[in-house]
Amino acid sequence: MSEVALLQIIGLCVVGLGVVILLFIQARFLRVVGFVVIVLGTFALTALGVPQMASLPPEEGGATKWGEVKTPNDMAAIGQKIFFSKGQCALCHSIGPSESARCPDLKGIGAKLSREFIYESLTQPQAYIYLDFRHEGPPKEYPARMPYINKNPIGLSKNEILSVIAFLQQMSGEPITVSPTEIVQADAPAIAPPPGPAPTAAPEPAKSAAAGSSGVQQLTKG
Repeated sequence: MSEVALLQIIGLCVVGLGVVILLFIQARFLRVVGFVVIVLGTFALTALGVPQMASLPPEEGGATKWGEVKTPNDMAAIGQKIFFSKGQCALCHSIGPSESARCPDLKGIGAKLSREFIYESLTQPQAYIYLDFRHEGPPKEYPARMPYINKNPIGLSKNEILSVIAFLQQMSGEPITVSPTEIVQADAPAIAPPPGPAPTAAPEPAKSAAAGSSGVQQLTKG
């Protein structure tokens, strides 16, 4: 028997005790106590009946050693830990149908959306807004607003975002299109230049290509 089921049984017993007090005891003080017991027991049962989505704290042991990532599956494993901990994704999203989810269900999302679109949804969440089609009548927006995952207070790095995308693709049964060669080795120690005359001009930094995004039906422009 799970801990939640045990607590639900205790809650039912508490409510039953309150009902017995109200039915068979005439003392006013005890009847007030019985009513309070029923209210508290009902509140506890209601709270226990709400599905809980676990969000674990970051694991101890320091920062992720990106230099040890060798395969896409390694990135997916890191992305899974981030999804349920630092990324706080499971606080709002579910993996599978859930009535308590405050944001879209992510089951199979890696097969429905391209990696470019997922990346844009994490870093520019208001570019396109999903509508909630679970309710009758006109579509409505989901109750929770998607945060900028690469900004505070979550503040995922590019490596962490790519790992989450790898996890979503693996979870959907799709080939992982994120490669360990895309990892930015930000934790590599800087190497001091050899002694000598200072260079006359610094090399011009390479320009980065902007990632594209693909459109999806049932989306509205934010």
